[in-house]
Amino acid sequence: MEDYSQEDWGNHSQDLHGYPTDQELDEMPVSKRTLKIKQESSEEAQKRDSMQNIVQILESVQLKWELFQSWTDFSRLHLSNKLAIFGIGYNTRWKEDIRYHYAEISSQVPLGKRLREYFNSEKPEGRIIMTRVQKMNWKNVYYKFLEITISEARCLELHMEIDWIPIAHSKPTGGNVVQYLLPGGIPKSPGLYAIGYEECIERPLSPDVERQALDPGKEGQVGLETLSAHASLQVEVEPTRIIYCYLGIAEVRTLQQCLFLHFQANTKTFSKDWVGINGFLSQNCIVDPGVSPKSIYIKFVEVERDFLSAGSLVECLEKAIGYPLKFNN
Repeated sequence: MEDYSQEDWGNHSQDLHGYPTDQELDEMPVSKRTLKIKQESSEEAQKRDSMQNIVQILESVQLKWELFQSWTDFSRLHLSNKLAIFGIGYNTRWKEDIRYHYAEISSQVPLGKRLREYFNSEKPEGRIIMTRVQKMNWKNVYYKFLEITISEARCLELHMEIDWIPIAHSKPTGGNVVQYLLPGGIPKSPGLYAIGYEECIERPLSPDVERQALDPGKEGQVGLETLSAHASLQVEVEPTRIIYCYLGIAEVRTLQQCLFLHFQANTKTFSKDWVGINGFLSQNCIVDPGVSPKSIYIKFVEVERDFLSAGSLVECLEKAIGYPLKFNN
């Protein structure tokens, strides 16, 4: 990598992250200071989770790192107007293995322009990299990228930024049949949508938990209610998670029409021979007395119709979530 002098990069002593100074914090009311710190902590956690997800995608497609050598790297024609998932990496004089410094989905700004910002000392991103190279914290800087279509960018947005919406259902009618109650506000426009269900994972109690329940020993006495609970529940229930099972493309029909067709299928015509997402949703409507149906969720994002036919959307989402979509195959 080229040796950049202080004159080349510029002299930048201001705070790199835009955080308040010590004096500003001292002058800030305690309640406001606490709220600001909590907000920043929450934002940092979200950024870390997002970056880990993007790194997972980049690693899953096994891209090779490219050594940054000159500005012309990012002026090449094939980078000028492309959207992409990209990563910035580095190694040190002591350890040749390349580690991630940053990863991002460049879904609004062309990749070439975004990468140049990471090697421009006038930009916060470039200033951080410049400082670490100058101080010999890093030896070389690398980058890798995966070109994506606009529809794939929206698909990743659907996964990483759009919250799940729970689907309510009616009380059983006709003995053992419930009806889904779709929420209002589903757009009458083209786009992408996902359907998922809540998975409750149960696993046997660990030996330590069982031992503590049955033999408190020196840890103190355990009440009868606790012992009774452990005796009757020999499983630990882990936090639930929502499993993606279907990705839909509302291209010919609108998002509203597509979701209506999935969830308002006539259960009277239900057949065990039905397959795919409609069969799954219809079968979920038939419940035993006192048993609730599986919790179902949806999420959606509007996408211009002209973009929906480009890209490999199902494979894109499967790489992002790390498992196959049950009803798209």
